[in-house]
Amino acid sequence: MPTEALWCVVPAAGSGTRFGGGVPKQYMPLRGQPLLMVTLERLAACSVIGGFVVVLARDDAHWPGASEVGGKPVRVATGAGERSGSVLAGLRALPASVASEAFVLVHDAARPCVGAGDIDRLVRLGIPAGGALLAAPLRDTLKRADPAARVLGTEPRDSRWRALTPQLFRRGELESALADAERAQLAITDESMAMERAGHHPLLVEGAESNLKVTTRADLMLAEYLLGLS
Repeated sequence: MPTEALWCVVPAAGSGTRFGGGVPKQYMPLRGQPLLMVTLERLAACSVIGGFVVVLARDDAHWPGASEVGGKPVRVATGAGERSGSVLAGLRALPASVASEAFVLVHDAARPCVGAGDIDRLVRLGIPAGGALLAAPLRDTLKRADPAARVLGTEPRDSRWRALTPQLFRRGELESALADAERAQLAITDESMAMERAGHHPLLVEGAESNLKVTTRADLMLAEYLLGLS
C-alpha cells in the first residue's frame, strides 16, 4: 500500500445525452443527493484516497462548490472536449506536490457504487504492477450483429473483460499517453487504452459487478437499490 494517500481525478464534464432530461446525469438525484456527490462521498470513505480533482464543463451551473468531501480536499478543473481531454485537464490540475512518478486514480463520476475493498485491492496489486484497472470478466454469450441486428456469429468470451474504474497509473506516464493520443486525434475511451497505445500492459484487477456505470434511468434506479444494500 502507498505511504501517502492518492489523488483521484473524477471527470464530470459530460452532458449525459444518452440519459436524457434537462439536467446532466451526474446531477440527477440519487438517495437525496446529486449522483456526483454520492460518488465523491463513496470514494472519500476509502482510506487510500486523499483528495480529488473534479473536472467540470465550462458552463456547469450545477456544481455545489464543494471544497472538500469527507474531510478530503476537492479541486476543480475545466473539461476539454472528450473524456480523455477532461482527464488530461484533471491531471494537469493536480497539486505540484503530486510527483510525475506518483500514482493517481481516475474514476467515472457516474459509478457511485464502487466499493472501498475493490479500490484497496486495485492499489495493493496495481502499484507493484506499474498500473492497473478494475475490470469484470465477461460471463454472457457474445453475439456479433449486422446493421439490421441479425446475428452474424458468436464471439469467444475467453480472456475478454469489461473495463471499470477506478484506473490507476503514474501521473506523468498517463499525462504523456493522453497528450500523445490527443495529438494523434484518437478517440480514447478509457485511460488504459491510452496506456496500451503507449506500450504498457496494465493489470486487470477483478472488481464487483455492482460497480455499474449509470447511463440510463433504469441504471439510476438500480444504483439506488444497490446503495441501499451497502
